[in-house]
Amino acid sequence: MHISEGILNPEILIGGAVISISITAYALKKLKNEEIPLVAVFSALFFLGSFIHIPIGPTSIHLVLNGIIGAILGIRAFISIGIALLLQGLLFGYGGVSTLGVNTFNMAIPALLAYAIFHIHVENSLLKKIKYFSIGFLPVTLSALMLSLTLALNGEVLIPAAKVAFISNMPVMLIEGFITMFAITFLEKVYPQVLKSIK
Repeated sequence: MHISEGILNPEILIGGAVISISITAYALKKLKNEEIPLVAVFSALFFLGSFIHIPIGPTSIHLVLNGIIGAILGIRAFISIGIALLLQGLLFGYGGVSTLGVNTFNMAIPALLAYAIFHIHVENSLLKKIKYFSIGFLPVTLSALMLSLTLALNGEVLIPAAKVAFISNMPVMLIEGFITMFAITFLEKVYPQVLKSIK
């Protein structure tokens, strides 16, 4: 879901940068010293998860993992995702520096939805599994939708690419739903304190 350099209009680039920088600055202000290692671990997880791309037409698909990152980090997901995207752009040319704000916004805002879902209290084990699946499925769906809308806002020439981008990410939505469901269930059993470490 990385948008490359030279595609977006300047007003969208500036808008994305202003919003992402503002939210990241707020997240940094809230960040406690003891939370830094966890944010770094999830930044590495995002970096690796979204590093492997499968090309599909004018776009490519990859894991995003913004659901589990957002569920645990909350607003600090902006720091984690932003750093990983910056490193990917500088080191490997995925995305870019000018599109960093937009890419961070498209992937980190849905992570906040995951945080909200995660904190819905559920007792029933089946409903818990549905909740955990939703934490993976919905943020990727929203990110794909935001990516497509961002492309579509840049003119009619990008509308076909926007449609392909959304459709091609549908399998990823399901895959991430199941990965997140199993991952959170596993953490709940073996390392439950990590799920309660950030409020």
